Amino acid sequence: MARRSKQQEPESLRKELIKLLTNFEYELQQGDLRSKVLSLVPAHDLLRDLGSSLIPKEHASSARDRIIHYLQKYPRTVIDGNELMVVAGIGEWARRVRELRVQFGWTIVNGVTAKEMDKEGEFPLDNIDVSKIGPDDYVLINEEQDRDAAFRWNKANEIRRKNLSVLNKILEYMRFNVGKQITGEELRYVANNKSEWARRVRELRTEYGWPVVTKTTGMPDLPVGMYVLVEDRQAPEHDRVIPDPVRRTVLQRDGYKCQECGWHHEKWNPSDPRHLEAHHVKQHAEGGANTEENLITLCNICHDNIHRRRVKR
Repeated sequence: MARRSKQQEPESLRKELIKLLTNFEYELQQGDLRSKVLSLVPAHDLLRDLGSSLIPKEHASSARDRIIHYLQKYPRTVIDGNELMVVAGIGEWARRVRELRVQFGWTIVNGVTAKEMDKEGEFPLDNIDVSKIGPDDYVLINEEQDRDAAFRWNKANEIRRKNLSVLNKILEYMRFNVGKQITGEELRYVANNKSEWARRVRELRTEYGWPVVTKTTGMPDLPVGMYVLVEDRQAPEHDRVIPDPVRRTVLQRDGYKCQECGWHHEKWNPSDPRHLEAHHVKQHAEGGANTEENLITLCNICHDNIHRRRVKR
């Protein structure tokens, strides 16, 4: 069984560690390799104890608690995995990070997921240069714990085992969680960790007309890295294939408000779960272009009403 680190007074541990390393001078002069290795084991244990003791026991007593305590002190900051290893004081620190994400609902994104999100423009944190993030780096995106996460991850595990395409796995998971915030880590997991997952999410929105919104594509008050399927319906074919950069510019230009009734996401409630869409002034089916000049922001209710009136005419 792996040794657990022991939280003690850091200064006493430091002195004990110095004493051990000073005495190691004698071992270096000896010829037996195993004797040298065995002499370093206590120093290795002391170093782990010292790392775990940097966070007082009354604040965090377990390795998992120390990791989230450390991440909460530095939210939306790139944290090297080695830092988490030090404060955890155990060799299985990476498993504890996964537990925090899967079982306890903390939105912790690793470097691989961050890069895949950034390719689709879904990681807009100005203080982070995604190109410099490594696979063993971590970022706590949201400081609020999602207590429904464990239930969602169980469903994600069920869907990822199905014999479906990556796109259809993601769509099934989103439709199961309509109206709920889903993390990029969840979607990557559903997709069996295939790097194409972020591109498939974009395709669901821009090619298949599913109202998947993010912070940059319709719901600016969403935390970075969150995805929401706001309604279980596809947009009409003529209102699909709008490039995300164009859609984003139109929403920003119109102040994220419906230009017909003035609805915006601050008015959202469960009895009126609207969302914003981009509408062609001149219909796409009639040659209307996917340009900023030919698009305006409408809520889905007004959007449907306009198209209904056009059909009647």
